[in-house]
Amino acid sequence: MTSGKTVFLIFYLRRQFQKSPLKIDLKPILDEGIPILASFLRKNQRALKLSTLTCLDVLVKNYGTALSSGMLYEVMKEMPILISENDLHVSQLSLHLLTSISKIHKSCMATIPNEILPQILVLIQSPLLQGGALNALLEFFQALVATGLPKLGFKDLLQMLINPVYNPTQQTTSNIFAVHRQAFHSIAKSVAALTVKSSSDSTSVVNQFVKDVKNAKSSDSVKLFSLLALGEIGRHIDLSSHGEIQMVILESFSSQSEEVKSAASYALGNVSVGNMPKFLPFVLKEIENQPKRQYLLLHSLKEIISCESSSAGGVDTLKTYVMTIWNMLFHHCECPEEGTRNVVSECLGKLTLIDPANLLSNLKQHLNSQSALTRCTVVTAIKFTISDQPQGIDALLRTCIGDFLKTLQDPDLNVRRVALVTFNSAAHNKPTLIRDLLDSVLPHLYNETKVRKELIREVEMGPFKHTLDDGLDIRKAAFECMYTLLDSCLDRLDIFEFLNHVEDGLKDHYDIKMLTYLMLVRLAHLCPSAVLQKLDRLVEPLRATCTTKVKAHSVKQEFEKQDELKRSAMRAVAALLAITDADKSPQMNEFLSYIKSNTEMAAMFESIQKDAQASISDSMVMDTS
Repeated sequence: MTSGKTVFLIFYLRRQFQKSPLKIDLKPILDEGIPILASFLRKNQRALKLSTLTCLDVLVKNYGTALSSGMLYEVMKEMPILISENDLHVSQLSLHLLTSISKIHKSCMATIPNEILPQILVLIQSPLLQGGALNALLEFFQALVATGLPKLGFKDLLQMLINPVYNPTQQTTSNIFAVHRQAFHSIAKSVAALTVKSSSDSTSVVNQFVKDVKNAKSSDSVKLFSLLALGEIGRHIDLSSHGEIQMVILESFSSQSEEVKSAASYALGNVSVGNMPKFLPFVLKEIENQPKRQYLLLHSLKEIISCESSSAGGVDTLKTYVMTIWNMLFHHCECPEEGTRNVVSECLGKLTLIDPANLLSNLKQHLNSQSALTRCTVVTAIKFTISDQPQGIDALLRTCIGDFLKTLQDPDLNVRRVALVTFNSAAHNKPTLIRDLLDSVLPHLYNETKVRKELIREVEMGPFKHTLDDGLDIRKAAFECMYTLLDSCLDRLDIFEFLNHVEDGLKDHYDIKMLTYLMLVRLAHLCPSAVLQKLDRLVEPLRATCTTKVKAHSVKQEFEKQDELKRSAMRAVAALLAITDADKSPQMNEFLSYIKSNTEMAAMFESIQKDAQASISDSMVMDTS
């Protein structure tokens, strides 16, 4: 049987096990079938592994009592090599299978400590671990501790998890932190999963973490981890009985380490979720009374809103405090620090999702504020309602998003910039919200792609003079919107007008040139006939980039930037050359002759063309598979 047929058969069997109404008794074939399925886990074909793991998981759940330990041991032998960061989906399905086995055949878990657990403890330190794979890992740990097997008790697993943080190896001591930053979060979530499952041990564990946070001799790694662990545990268990835990966490806001301060902010927010009536008023009071800690405290508030708004019960709890929080946030809309205003915006946006009918209109009213900073905050808030929203708010947003996008005509430069960022978010996440508004919005978008001389100024820094372009950020935002619209609203664009502004971008700043080169590659594929008509005008700025020479006394970074510009420009040229009849353009042929006459550029262009052809071949293989 070919590997393709095998994958199909496994997939078919899996579907039958899950949904077949026939209730066929498969017990007679399990003795022979399980070892065969286990052998498939050694095959190199990824699709076969994925289907086999899913099939085995369904078999264990539906026929678990009919499976002998000997059968499952054959499967368990294949597990260690499947659990790694190299393929998180395979790891995720492997962990799901292990969880199912641990719930039905506890005796099979005896091999875990020496053979499989070491691989899992390596995976948990991976910076790539997140999402479904991380959730599968947490479920596995909870199932494992529930088995009550020797060497797999709560204290045993807890010690294994925290050991890399509390006893770092020689290899990690050269770094600032004991493990990768993402690993702190993964380990903290795992510790919380165990602690919640073994609630009788939670008091001593929490007390130890509080002690480690307070201990002046604790390393930054230990304090960082202890704070994250307290936050993860506090999200699920009320920690208000542990003394003045909020004050202990708050003291860490004064740490010299930015990572520790961020962890303390995260911890305070999550601990508050465990007992909102006690902790939320405390957080709100501190925001008002501690201006120097306001940024971190607002992040704590953001964690509270994010956690509570993700569940029906949390939304009901939060509704009691919505207007109190809302009014407090508007007191800080005019904070001069953009980072603080962005957190305020995110909090406002997430709160709006709780009561959109009333809060959207409230946000809209503040568009008339005399303060440009308030208008910036309000327009940015809409971005967070778009990106995180449930489907139910779409109809309400569609009726008012045009009012928020009118700020593209605002007299303040920063308001127009954040309006473009919000527009980009809508075009990327919910293009249906803005498609019908493009006729009125696009002229203002294109207007922001122009270089404005009045925004360019010269500043003196010692004996040197530097040119600063205050309009660069808003132009970048405009070109980013254009790039997004190619994917989401191509059918609503006048491509010839669009290309006119792309042409201007080809002569702009480094960052904008890089964006427009990407656009050209996309346009050459999506609208070849339109691009062909503009080809001569598009080739000229590409040639200018490739022939520009860096001054001999320039720093290394200037040479590297110019080299990357050349490569990106040539990728665009290769894409243009792939258009039928592009080789008939005089400008293109003249440019190609120049490239061939320069040995270095010819080698670079040849390499780029080979990469482009390889990429096309890979895409064709993926489409046919």
